[in-house]
Amino acid sequence: MAGMTLEQLSEKIRDIDFGMLSTRTDGDAVASRPMSNNGEVDYDGDSYFFCHESTRMVSDIAGDPHVGLTFTGKKGLLGKPPIFIAIVGTAELIRDKARFAEHWVEDLERWFKQGIDTPGLVMIKVTAERIHYWDGEDEGELIP
Repeated sequence: MAGMTLEQLSEKIRDIDFGMLSTRTDGDAVASRPMSNNGEVDYDGDSYFFCHESTRMVSDIAGDPHVGLTFTGKKGLLGKPPIFIAIVGTAELIRDKARFAEHWVEDLERWFKQGIDTPGLVMIKVTAERIHYWDGEDEGELIP
């Protein structure tokens, strides 16, 4: 698929679910951790994640909102490599239950037993600024 659109790329990300979210920590170190996007990937390049207020990730983002996301798809047909996606963006910490409800999916209750009423719940919105992808022999860069 030459010249993938943002909509096509969003569909591929939506099918991957887990990716790695990287933040800048104290002393300019980089920390990465697996996060589920819960299928929440908009055509405009936004991704949403939920976590607890007490996590290092939240304090990292409060100190520097520039983040990276990486996703790797399943192995392709006939030995074709999977799709690789690297996103550079800005994270926003959201603590509004009404906004939580807009992006909540039932599967999240595995980690957050009280749903959107879980104490210390935070939603992270990552707005993509640049997306680079490699899909077999096709590669490209999108700026949402």
